[in-house]
Amino acid sequence: MSSENMLKAENLTFEYIRRDEEGNVEGITTAIDNTSLEVKPGEFISILGHNGSGKSTLAKHFNALLSPTEGTVWVDGMDTMDADNVWDIRQEAGMVFQNPDNQIIGQIVEEDVGFGPENMGIPTAEIWERVEESLKTVGMYEFRKHSPNHLSGGQKQRVSIAGVIAMHPKCIILDEPTAMLDPNGRKDVIRAARALNQVEGITIILITHYMEEVIYSDRVFVMDKGHIEMQGTPRAIFSQVDRLKELRLGVPQVTLLAYELKKRGLNIPDGILSKDELVNAIKGLRY
Repeated sequence: MSSENMLKAENLTFEYIRRDEEGNVEGITTAIDNTSLEVKPGEFISILGHNGSGKSTLAKHFNALLSPTEGTVWVDGMDTMDADNVWDIRQEAGMVFQNPDNQIIGQIVEEDVGFGPENMGIPTAEIWERVEESLKTVGMYEFRKHSPNHLSGGQKQRVSIAGVIAMHPKCIILDEPTAMLDPNGRKDVIRAARALNQVEGITIILITHYMEEVIYSDRVFVMDKGHIEMQGTPRAIFSQVDRLKELRLGVPQVTLLAYELKKRGLNIPDGILSKDELVNAIKGLRY
């Protein structure tokens, strides 16, 4: 396989096996069920789904934290099942988790961000350059001498992201990175992810159940019961309000308002994503 894809999953199935205390198999849960997708370098992809849809399990295959039960996953052309590839895969595809406290280990912000490059054997002078560049990218440079314990949740999460950026990955997987944050912290983290994508050209995979976070994506995948049920641009996905409701997902409030206005006979386009779009659509109506 050539590596024109940053990530590729082909017929991926993953089963969690539950065992009792004696180690006997009690049951098997199929978390991902024969799923395929491709992500091109430089894309911003969002994967949506309610809890238990398989979205986080899928994310963990993209940096070889999990290996397929069946099927194949490639990261930049490297098969995740090949043990020789795992180190390279984890450098190329960095992962940011839901709880920043599980990811932050340093006593001082800049030490924490330098931990990854140090483990990679990067020369000290270059580590400090990377730490500075990474912290500036996420807007946390002035906190470099602070203890992470004194930061807000959103600030800690940006430090976690800086720690991944310092390893110079080609792809960053954000697994529900804002689930534990307040609305301002969530905005900061999404802003940082968008900047990495647009300015640095890093491929972004955002796993979330917050609808508002996916409107900037190139493509959105909607998962349910281990399957990809929908895929398309945010506008195409949010034009299908009833289908999303069937999958127990909401839509951004402004999208829902536009949808309800349209149902009441106003000539408004489908898939409105922002307040400005809605205002312009209403202004454009002929009474």
